[in-house]
Amino acid sequence: MNLELVYPGVWKLSFGLPSSHTPVAFRSKPPADGAFLPPAERPPLDCDAIRFEATRRGCRLELPHDASEDLYGLGLQLKSFRQTGKKKQLRPNSDPIADLGDSHAPVPFYLSTAGYGVLIDTARYAVFYCGTHHDRQAAAAAESPVRGLADSTEALYAAPTESGDPVTVEIPHEKGVELYLFAGPAMRDALCRYVLFSGGGALPPLWGLGIFYRGYVHNDEEGTLRLARQLRESQMPCDVFGLEPGWQSHSYSCSFVWDRQRFPAPDRLAGEMRKLGFELNLWEHPFTHPAAPFHADIAPFSGSVEVWNGLVPDFATPEGRELYGAYHRKTFLERGITGFKIDECDHSDYIASDWSFPEYAGFPSGLDGEEMHSLFGLLSQQVLLEECERTGIRTWSNVRNTQALAAPLPFTLYSDLYDHRDFLRGLVNSGLSGLLWTPEVRQCQSEADLIRRLQLVIFSPMALINGWMIKNPPWLQFDVERNNRDELHEDREAITARCRDILELRMRLVPYLYSAFARYRIEGVPPFRPLVVDYPDDPTCRNIDDELLVGDHLLLAPLTAEMTVRTVYLPAGNWYDYRTGERFAGSRTLEIRPALEEIPLFVKEGTLMPWARSVEHITPATRFQLEPRCYGRAVRPFRLYDGDGFQLEPPLTAWVELLPAGNGQPVRLSQTSRLYGLMD
Repeated sequence: MNLELVYPGVWKLSFGLPSSHTPVAFRSKPPADGAFLPPAERPPLDCDAIRFEATRRGCRLELPHDASEDLYGLGLQLKSFRQTGKKKQLRPNSDPIADLGDSHAPVPFYLSTAGYGVLIDTARYAVFYCGTHHDRQAAAAAESPVRGLADSTEALYAAPTESGDPVTVEIPHEKGVELYLFAGPAMRDALCRYVLFSGGGALPPLWGLGIFYRGYVHNDEEGTLRLARQLRESQMPCDVFGLEPGWQSHSYSCSFVWDRQRFPAPDRLAGEMRKLGFELNLWEHPFTHPAAPFHADIAPFSGSVEVWNGLVPDFATPEGRELYGAYHRKTFLERGITGFKIDECDHSDYIASDWSFPEYAGFPSGLDGEEMHSLFGLLSQQVLLEECERTGIRTWSNVRNTQALAAPLPFTLYSDLYDHRDFLRGLVNSGLSGLLWTPEVRQCQSEADLIRRLQLVIFSPMALINGWMIKNPPWLQFDVERNNRDELHEDREAITARCRDILELRMRLVPYLYSAFARYRIEGVPPFRPLVVDYPDDPTCRNIDDELLVGDHLLLAPLTAEMTVRTVYLPAGNWYDYRTGERFAGSRTLEIRPALEEIPLFVKEGTLMPWARSVEHITPATRFQLEPRCYGRAVRPFRLYDGDGFQLEPPLTAWVELLPAGNGQPVRLSQTSRLYGLMD
């Protein structure tokens, strides 16, 4: 074993002969400055107690774990929250139908309530046994636990509530591995250290915090402009319009060439959309059709197996990255496109077609199919981000797969699955691994389903409405077949008004969210995170996967369509209903019965909340008019990030304070601001 301090409070341990094809080897950004973090003089675990063994199956690590601590993370886990006592195999998979570890974004990083984090630096499908087993040698040295007689299958197979068994990680095919230990002292400190080691959190452009709408897949240029104008005429907030697969001459695989019959003048379309105030986002996946102009050039730098008769570019080679990236820069970015949706870059075992490459595939870089699956989404994002940066574009895009150290990448994960409860759990979980996730609104079963889904998505990194399968927006008709027959709701005006109110609430939150994301970039604090990160010693918070903190001051407790009543746990301190101002004491559980249009959102006592007047879309000239509100008496100043919302690299020192009233003065800004003003 070799131990090395590689970053303040971060130690690297090397065992055996580690692979060179790992997330750290392909990291996106260098570590961000973390000098302000609490000092840590020694590793957070007893390194002498970490065991390593090379086996016929690969290699195995065993790390100490105390019965009092709980474990979280392992990427975007949609099916579970607390990982203590679970076995997870981390595989990229777009169809995680059970709680086995399959994920759009499997990340071999876990976080402990004891105040430390562990990253296993591997692109293999590692298996994590999170305190599930103990070997004979350990059992002989300790008193065996007494297990009572189970009287149900649930009791028999339940995960242990407390376990002092070690965390065992099996890495297949490898004869060595490196791991990284992230010190606290608190759970939140360890998570911040991981994000900063990744390069710091992503900072969106201001328009990225507005509303995204993805249009009907069969729309042509005329239909796209008609829908865009309809959104403006209805005064529905929207900043980004996404084109789905039909914009290309060939999709599945992709030609990356406009279909000139449906979109005869792409530059004209982009110009008209800009006039309407929309950023334009293009759907694609990396699998390259023979009709792509760079197909022949990139063929030597592609995998051994095709997908949908298209090449799989090897983005681990400089040549593959340059050919793919340069084409996107010249063809799209330099013509005004500011974002992409990278689809199908994950994997699946459940789709009977050649829509992804097998694990036995080979690549010129030396990666095999298993390693490439783990890294493919990460590398795809890097290629496009590099070209955005070369073009001077600050993007906020979509992707369906990523891996460890993805925090600095301005891409939000999404899913083709659609369970609302899983989407909420995914949003709660995502920040634990430095990921961004959107519980996008797509098809809905009822008005209540539409409303509750919108209420969740506006409190996520990307407020995305995906109308790819419907001609008309869902507030006009949520039934897909009736929508596409233009059979609209009789009460569509009332439903539209309710949906507009929800989207306007998102726009009122933009200054707050922009400031939270700036802290994510600078300090590593995820803007969306579970309660346990801030309250690890509160045993109730350790199992709450249906509430989340939004920034440091808001607590959200969403409902799904079938719910009319729910319980809400408020941690220590006093909390206020954001709308009525009603005060609630913390460290207790409430039962609430909100009306459909009501969002259970609570504000921490002492907050001077920078609510803003809603705008329909954000431009470089937008100056948010703030309507501050005090929650409690002893309110504190609120720091607002004042960096340019469109500039590629805005200064991270640009802050302004919203100051509370006092000494005869009203609420005021500490100095003149480029982004904010106060309403009269």
